Amino acid sequence: MNPQDRDLPSTRPYLIRAMHEWCTDNGFSPYMAVHVDRSVQVPSEYVNNGEIVLNVSLDATSGLKLGNDWIEFKARFGGVAREILVPVSHVVAIYARENGQGMAFPAPQAPAADAPDAPQADAERHAGPALRAVSTDDSAAPGQAADGEGGGPQGPKGPRPALKRVK
Repeated sequence: MNPQDRDLPSTRPYLIRAMHEWCTDNGFSPYMAVHVDRSVQVPSEYVNNGEIVLNVSLDATSGLKLGNDWIEFKARFGGVAREILVPVSHVVAIYARENGQGMAFPAPQAPAADAPDAPQADAERHAGPALRAVSTDDSAAPGQAADGEGGGPQGPKGPRPALKRVK
């Protein structure tokens, strides 16, 4: 049987694990931008415009499992430990907080019956896989999963870098 003839699993979980390892090995704090819907278990008060940015460094999480289907861990939000459960398909980016280097992925397609903004989703589908820029500025990412853990202060050179789409 030719390997191209069978359905292969998504490369997304493997790339997420690789970027997480790269960040960790190089002393960076891996951050993950997640598209939030009913299948994502995160503190809703930290969701902004249907997304949350999570600090997934080893210092900021407990029991981190980067599986093929789900990402699971415990993290503190406002001093309160919370269980986080994210489908891998809902990760839209993983990057190093300190320099913005990372990878972005297309947002998951919402089911037609579940999407009140179906025209926008339809337009994005026809435009190709849109990769959105993710700000690493603390004011734009209130959902980071670390009460000061896992990342250094903002550098003297100004605001933190942002993830950019590269064609």
